[in-house]
Amino acid sequence: MILALVVSILLAIQALAVAAVYSSSYSTPSRYKGGLWRYAHATFYGEYDALETMGKSPDRTPPPRGACGYGNLYSQGYGTDTTALSTVLFNSGYGCGGCYEISCTQSKHCYPGSTIVTATNLCPPNWYKPSNNGGWCNPPRIHFDMSKPAFSKIAYWRAGIVPVRYRRVPCRRKGGIKFELKGNRWWLIVFVSNVGGPGDIKRMAVKGSKTGWLPMSRNWGVGFQVFKSLHGQSLSFMVTSFTTGKTVTAYDVVPANWRIGQAYSGGQMV
Repeated sequence: MILALVVSILLAIQALAVAAVYSSSYSTPSRYKGGLWRYAHATFYGEYDALETMGKSPDRTPPPRGACGYGNLYSQGYGTDTTALSTVLFNSGYGCGGCYEISCTQSKHCYPGSTIVTATNLCPPNWYKPSNNGGWCNPPRIHFDMSKPAFSKIAYWRAGIVPVRYRRVPCRRKGGIKFELKGNRWWLIVFVSNVGGPGDIKRMAVKGSKTGWLPMSRNWGVGFQVFKSLHGQSLSFMVTSFTTGKTVTAYDVVPANWRIGQAYSGGQMV
């Protein structure tokens, strides 16, 4: 009896602590306006079908989920308007989901105008090549390795690499934030996509209909996990942006009869 009471008190304290963290990060809602123009370089990878941007191997076998964890970018709504980020921008996964406006500059291969892409992958460093000759994504370089269709909107693809101007912009999404459930009975990992506004994620928490708020740890990219059985409970999620620190809460977005492999939508960043 006493042990059960102590456990209940500790769980209540944990839930209050998590709620306090998220409440303190929330401020009066205002729309994310993006950032200033800066300079970098851009290349592309893959072909016009952009399968390589989703982790497809040359023999077109099923892909892993990629460095950000999005998996199939077509079904997730991102399509081919995507880019991989150099290590500095990727920032251990905190850069996943951010949106960038990119235009080609100071090259005879440039096309007029700009394009907007979502960060969905990592462009890893190549330590065998110098940063100015093949090691384009070596730290501390700022670099975009775009899908071929996206690159072809700003420059002639045979150029290979071009100087660009870029800036962060608000992500325009249709519908709510998407929560895809993976894992098993005792381990829940949620892959989060279709995040609007700043697009990126700093942290998450989950609440079952029979629990308080539980902090989730980042597994990788946009995958957040909790080691607890939540089956048979409706689920709510708190999502906090890395860029703005603002939190959105999707209450009871997942019904109690959910199953691993299903996806649900609710709430949205601005």
